[in-house]
Amino acid sequence: MAIGPDDAAGRRFGAFGRQSIICAPAGSMLNEQYIHIGAQTMIGPDVSLSAGMAPGQQCVNNPVVSIGDRCLIGRGSGIVGHLSITIGNDVWTGHHVYITDQNHGYHDRDLPIGKQAMPERPVSIGDGSWLGYGTVVLPGASIGRHVSIGANSVVTGEIPDYSVAAGVPAKVIRRFADGEWRRV
Repeated sequence: MAIGPDDAAGRRFGAFGRQSIICAPAGSMLNEQYIHIGAQTMIGPDVSLSAGMAPGQQCVNNPVVSIGDRCLIGRGSGIVGHLSITIGNDVWTGHHVYITDQNHGYHDRDLPIGKQAMPERPVSIGDGSWLGYGTVVLPGASIGRHVSIGANSVVTGEIPDYSVAAGVPAKVIRRFADGEWRRV
C-alpha cells in the first residue's frame, strides 16, 4: 500500500509534505522521525529510507535525511543517512541509486569489515539535479545545482553547479560557461 502524509505510516516521518507519496511496495523504513520529505515528492517502489543503523536509535541531527520539494526518487533506490544527507528541490534520480553518508572501514584485519565504521561525512545534492540509473553517492559528496550525473557513476567529491559528470569516480565532462555547454 502506498504511503501519504495523512496515513499512519506517513505520520511517523519528521515531515511529509502535502501531495507527496511513497509508492507501493515501500522498501524498508528506519527511524522515520529523522527523515523529512518535501511537498509533491514521489518516492518510487522498493525504495529504502534509513536514518541510523538500528530501530529506535537516537540520531545526532534532525533531520538526518532531508528530501526537498518536487523530487522523484527512482525504484529500488536506497538513502541511508547517519549524520546528514540533504537533497534539494526538483532532484530526480533513475532507478537503483544509492546515497549514503557513512561507509565501512577495512584497516583492522582482525575485525570483520561490517563492524568497522568510518566517520560520517555530510552529503548534499543541489536543486534541479539528475542522478542517472545506478549512481552511487558516497560520504562527503557535494553535488551542485543543475548537475547531471551519468548512469552507474560513483560520486566521491565535489561536482560544481551546472555541470555533467560521469565515471568511477565521477569526473566533470561538461560545464556551462559563457552561455553554452562546453566539454571539459
